[in-house]
Amino acid sequence: MTGAPMERRHSLVPDFDTWFGREFPGLPGWRPATAAHSIPVEVTSGGGCSVLRAELPGMDPDDITLTVDDDLITVRAEHSGSTEDKDHSEFRYGVFRRTVRFPDTIPADAVEASYADGILTVRVPTPARETRSARTIPVRRADEGDGGDRS
Repeated sequence: MTGAPMERRHSLVPDFDTWFGREFPGLPGWRPATAAHSIPVEVTSGGGCSVLRAELPGMDPDDITLTVDDDLITVRAEHSGSTEDKDHSEFRYGVFRRTVRFPDTIPADAVEASYADGILTVRVPTPARETRSARTIPVRRADEGDGGDRS
């Protein structure tokens, strides 16, 4: 079956991030008062950099904080609700936060971020890999004058 696209299946049991990162099943709108909403993200890599895209609709870029710490990037945003009374609202207000771990230490000075059309795009350059070369270390016989132990 070569060339056929792979079918993406969804488990009947959601993973914990999906399950607890959203509303609790069966209790619409239930969330602990102190919980931050999770931010949906996608990460791609290629061309010498990784790109983190985060869905943050309706945000102002001034309300988004991006923190780099070693191999972690944390996106935090706060969306305040309007003071007008609403008959119905499905908008999410409050604090949104997501931390993503990268495979290597992130060069913080080279990270770039932009926000457009509800998507935060963060470009992280891939650090140069250390080139390691194998070599053989010669083992020489220790002489008495070298402090070698001859037991």
